Amino acid sequence: MLRFLSRTFASVQTQRKLDSAAVLQSFLLSDSVSSGSIKRTVMEPKLYRPPPEVRGMTSLDKDAFTQTITVPALQVPTGVLNKVVKSLKKSTIQRPGVHRVVQDKEESSSFRLVLLDPHRVSSAGSFSEAEAEALRSFGVSEELKQYELKLTYDNLKTEEVLEAVLPQGQDVTSAFSRVGHIAHMNLRDHQLPYKNLIGQVIMDKNPGVTCVVNKTNMIDSTYRNFKMEVLAGEENMVAKVKENGVTYEFDFSRVYWNSRLSTEHQRVVQLVKRGDTVFDVFAGVGPFAVPAARAGAKVLANDLNPESHRWLQHNCKLNKVESKVQTFNLDGRDFIRGPLKQELPALLKGESAVHVVMNLPALALEFLDAFRGLLQLEPPCEQNLPTVHCYGFSKDDNPEADVVERASRSLGFPLEDTCSVHFVRNVAPNKDMMCVRFTVPKEVLFCSEAKTEPSEEPAPKRPKCEDSPNLT
Repeated sequence: MLRFLSRTFASVQTQRKLDSAAVLQSFLLSDSVSSGSIKRTVMEPKLYRPPPEVRGMTSLDKDAFTQTITVPALQVPTGVLNKVVKSLKKSTIQRPGVHRVVQDKEESSSFRLVLLDPHRVSSAGSFSEAEAEALRSFGVSEELKQYELKLTYDNLKTEEVLEAVLPQGQDVTSAFSRVGHIAHMNLRDHQLPYKNLIGQVIMDKNPGVTCVVNKTNMIDSTYRNFKMEVLAGEENMVAKVKENGVTYEFDFSRVYWNSRLSTEHQRVVQLVKRGDTVFDVFAGVGPFAVPAARAGAKVLANDLNPESHRWLQHNCKLNKVESKVQTFNLDGRDFIRGPLKQELPALLKGESAVHVVMNLPALALEFLDAFRGLLQLEPPCEQNLPTVHCYGFSKDDNPEADVVERASRSLGFPLEDTCSVHFVRNVAPNKDMMCVRFTVPKEVLFCSEAKTEPSEEPAPKRPKCEDSPNLT
C-alpha cells in the first residue's frame, strides 16, 4: 500500500511540474508593447534556477549563483499601491529577500512597479476575474512591463541550491531535525562528497541554526546516542529546546533526544493525573518525567547513561520539579526489581494510578520479564495494579499483533484481549514505532517463579540513587 501511495504521489507531482512548465512556456513567448509596435520577447528559460556551472561544486561559492532574469511587472500609482498589492497577493513574486515593489526607473516617483510571478502571470489574461476587476476599480492598466531582476544566492531556496549542485538524477535532501541551535541530518552516501556545502546551505537558509551535524553511525543500544560530525558552524553541542511548554538542556552528542516524539510525550503525560505515581524506566533527559512531575505526579526516573542521568537532574532543577522527581542511574531491569519493587506494595493499596513508562523501543519489550514474580505474596483483594506503556519497533506486516505477541512472550502471559496498541511513527521504510499499553496481570506480578533473561543493557560500574542535586 505504501509503495502504491508513493507511486501515486510521484505521478501527481510529475503532472504538476508539467503544468507549471506549460504556464512558464506561455510566458516565455509572451507579446509586449514597445514604442507603438509589438515585439516578440524570449525570456530566460532557467527563470528560477541557478546557473548550470555550479553543478558539482563542493566548496560553496555564493557569487556563482548570481544571475539576472526577466519578470513581468505592473505599473501602479503610489496612491493605490497597498490596495493593489493586497489584491494581487497570489500573483506577486515570492522569493526570499526579493521586494515585490520596486522603483519604476522610466516614470516619475508617483509610480511603482509590482513584480509578478511568471509561473502565474504570463499575459493580461492570466489574472483571475477578481484580480482583473480590482485593477479596473483602482484604474491600473493590465499591460505587463518587463523588469530585469538580479537574483543572488540569498534569493534562492535550499532545495534550489542543492538541486543545482548535486549530480543530476540523485536524491536531494534538505530535511533535518532541529534540536535548539543544531540541525541534525542523516546524509546518504552519494551526498557525502558535498556534506560541508550542504551543511553551510542549511545554516545559511535557516535562521537560528548555528551548527549542522551529520550522524555517522547507528544509535548505540546501550546509551542511545550516536557519533556525529560537524558539517558547518560552531561545535557547541549543548542544546536548549522547548517542548510542550517545558525547557530542556543537554549535550546532544552524548544523550538521546528525538524532536519527533513531542506529540507522543504529550499524549502519555496527559494520561497522568495529579497524585499519580510514574516510574520512568528509560527516562533519558526527562521528556516524560519532567512534564509528569509538573502535572502533579510523583516521579521515579531512571537512565543507565550517566550523561542522561546528569542532564535529567539538571532539567528537573531547571523546571523547578526536583522535589517531585527521584532519579536513578541503573540498568532498567535493576530499576524495576529495585526501586519500583520497593515502592509498589504501598502503591497497590492506594487509589491513585501507577504508570510505568518504558521508552527504549529497540529493547524495552525484552525487559517486561522483570515483572514476573516481582511481588511474592498475592493480597486477598483486587489491587491498584500498575499500567505499563512499553515501546517497541516492528518490521512485521502486522506491527500491532507483532508487539503484542512479543510483549506476551516476555511477560509469560497472553495480552491479546487485555491491551491496546498505539502507532507512534514510521521510523524507516517498513519499520514502525509502536506503544503497547496494558495493566500488569496479577498472575504475572505475583507468580511464584520469576524468569529473568540477560539484557543487552549493561549495569553501570557505580549505580547511584539520589534526589536531583545541582548540575556540576
